[in-house]
Amino acid sequence: MTTESSSNLLSSSSSTSGWKYDVFLSCRRNDSCRKFKDHLYAALNKRGIFTIGDDDELERGREEAILKAVEESRYVILVLSQNYASSTWCLDALAKAVECTKSMGQTILPIFYDVEPSEVLRQKGSFAEAFSEHEQVFKDNMGKVYRWRAALNTVGNLNGWNLQDGYESRVIQTIVEWIFNELNESISSVSKDLVGVDSRVKGFLSFLDLETRPDDAQIIGISGIKGIGKTTIARVVFDSIRARFEACSFLADIREVTFKQGPTHLQKQLLSDLLKRNVNIWNVEMGINVLRERLHTKMVLIVLDDVDQLEQLAALCDRSCFGLGSRIIITSRDERLLSTFGVDKVYEVEPLTDEEAFKLFSSKAFKKDVVGEEFLELSKNVVEFANGLPLALKGLGSFLFGRSIKEWSSALDRLKENPAENLLMYMK
Repeated sequence: MTTESSSNLLSSSSSTSGWKYDVFLSCRRNDSCRKFKDHLYAALNKRGIFTIGDDDELERGREEAILKAVEESRYVILVLSQNYASSTWCLDALAKAVECTKSMGQTILPIFYDVEPSEVLRQKGSFAEAFSEHEQVFKDNMGKVYRWRAALNTVGNLNGWNLQDGYESRVIQTIVEWIFNELNESISSVSKDLVGVDSRVKGFLSFLDLETRPDDAQIIGISGIKGIGKTTIARVVFDSIRARFEACSFLADIREVTFKQGPTHLQKQLLSDLLKRNVNIWNVEMGINVLRERLHTKMVLIVLDDVDQLEQLAALCDRSCFGLGSRIIITSRDERLLSTFGVDKVYEVEPLTDEEAFKLFSSKAFKKDVVGEEFLELSKNVVEFANGLPLALKGLGSFLFGRSIKEWSSALDRLKENPAENLLMYMK
């Protein structure tokens, strides 16, 4: 596949955020393409591209788990081989992927392994033989067969990689680099769209000093009051550097999750993210021991978001559990907690500048940067009360969007009565 043809991949314009996996990789079990699939899977994960196969991480016999994984993956790679169409599981995954491109925004990347695209498109050769059998087995449910045929027609028309003998390593390298670059472009565009975030991300990346490989895992704190953008910075940084590490995990809302489900739930999630498999643990001490046994040689990237207790850090952040060069980023409102725990550095997030704050507020209150003269003074007063806090600016702007000058004045009067308490109403 060339970069010129990439526009013909099947995808929609939906947002790229919110995916659980970067790639879902589908291949016919016990087929000639199996070795190729294993090499591709390893290469993708080595590059930091979170990939799930259609069998390795999912319980065998659970078709619904496979279809769920398709829904949760940004890219779906289909390794189409001579025996692909003989598997109803593969056909179901393929049909699901085609449906998801229209409803959820996935991109399908077909690899034609010892088959021609025309065989897939028109169900010729081994595909014709497979469908002859399917039509007998599913003669009382021909709608299912028609759905598979329609999906194959769609995929057969897509640009992909036509694999020939002797070129497997080159194709794997091309696929990995293409996906890696596409993911990074998505990350960059997200950062640029967030007012004031890009400069702070660059500052924090310099603070991380990724070019230096320390003697042990490094723990870095991000501190600041509620609503100042700690989580946003951590998320953008995490997405932009995760490819440098062997395994990654972003644990969000630790304060709330600890209260509702306890620290062992977080330990299980951390192990699942880093090892790509579920691990049973019964108490916090056992969790720490398992983390140390399984991960002490791995260079990992971990974000612990919204920490408010030392016990949370003790359960999740023992630096002896992780390999050299690991980076653990902790966001917290409590800088003293970070210092008490013994983080290596603390990055203090600064409020937005007046210019940044006005731009962010305007984008929410007016859906544009330009403010009408009649709202200009009111806007300046509202922005002043927000104290450069992105969450407050977004909340206030969204609340005031489309409202009259009288309603704006009333909201401003309420803010003046009790600024600290009333501002919190808009920071949810």
